[in-house]
Amino acid sequence: MLRRTILRAGVMLALLPMPALAQETTINVGMVGGPQAPEVVAMGQFADEIADKTGGRIAVRVQSGGALGGDRDVIEGLQLGTVDMAVPSTSVVANFDPDLKIFDIPFLFRDFDHADAVLNGPIGQKLLDEMPDHGLVGLAFGGMGFRELTNSVRPVKTADDVAGLKIRTQQNDLHIRVWSALGVLPTPMAIPEVYTALQQGVVDGQENPIGAIVNNRFGEVQKYVSMTDHAFTPLVVLISPSTWGNLSDGDKEIFRQAAANAMKRNRKEAEASIESGLKTLQGQGVTVIRDVDKQSFRDKLSGLFDQLSEEFGADKLAAIRDTK
Repeated sequence: MLRRTILRAGVMLALLPMPALAQETTINVGMVGGPQAPEVVAMGQFADEIADKTGGRIAVRVQSGGALGGDRDVIEGLQLGTVDMAVPSTSVVANFDPDLKIFDIPFLFRDFDHADAVLNGPIGQKLLDEMPDHGLVGLAFGGMGFRELTNSVRPVKTADDVAGLKIRTQQNDLHIRVWSALGVLPTPMAIPEVYTALQQGVVDGQENPIGAIVNNRFGEVQKYVSMTDHAFTPLVVLISPSTWGNLSDGDKEIFRQAAANAMKRNRKEAEASIESGLKTLQGQGVTVIRDVDKQSFRDKLSGLFDQLSEEFGADKLAAIRDTK
């Protein structure tokens, strides 16, 4: 009889209306940059904005320093649904979405304003809209800034100076073609492996925006940095299609706006990091070479530029270059 009474009481309790439970969702963001990297700082702002606008219902955890793997690893994780979000460079995403390869063409952008206008205008929006075709959802574009060349062999002032150097490149076919055309021995490698490769002499140098060079401590194992400004590195805020599908329409709009705001913060951080970063590198004993003959690089790449115009379409390149 006692057991029946307990069971009856349990059923009665189950039928009583229960107060709504606050369900907290945790979103993990995999990033390769260190804690002070502009994009990591920006995604910290993203996390705060999401927490604020969802009343703490959604928590964003930014996992920096390659904690979830290199860029390629986290992108594959997004497609599989094992990683929620990432903010990789488009150079690596281009392995999954070939339309993004166009941004890897050297000397494509005049300055940060020009890149912003392209990435956050109709051209960038069209690319975001098409990303689901490649198993990804893009929320916003940003930029790490212009890439500079470091090495420990010799000062680089002209295109001829890079011949024979073994340079770490991103895992991107176009980057490899560019450096090969310049006479470099390109060595594709994930960013978490680069410091040790430089330290051990596996590669002579690498190329990245100044902020990334500093935040990855490459100044400790490099002697020269040449301000080549040879390419701009866009970023894209990505979310896994499975994670995106679990968000309400209202939350999706919150995520889009927070991502756009984060990329604005990223630009401020990236631009501020250039001069302060150069001072840091000089303090580490790195020689900064500002008087680089950029035209010599353009001249040496002229044949490749002709090929790329045919591959990507002269009209598409003109649309980017004519954007104001």
